[in-house]
Amino acid sequence: MDLELERRLDRIEGMLTALVERQAVKDWYTTDEVARIVGKAEFTVREWCRLGRVQAEKRRSGRGAFPAWVVSHDELARYQREGLREDPRRR
Repeated sequence: MDLELERRLDRIEGMLTALVERQAVKDWYTTDEVARIVGKAEFTVREWCRLGRVQAEKRRSGRGAFPAWVVSHDELARYQREGLREDPRRR
């Protein structure tokens, strides 16, 4: 196969994979997935969860003793419409 054609097919396949991931609706998203969707760093999303700016739950991640934050689809949609929740430390 022509090397240029192979590169183009690889690029198209990568774009299709990214498109499918963006369009797939899940019940729960990891902080890494939320970060990619909203264009922020994963650390930022974890801080939002920790501070209550985004409603999230801790779930067993299968990566040892420490649970990981997960964000529901409904909360992700709420964030996209309305933004961060009020900082509870400022009440």
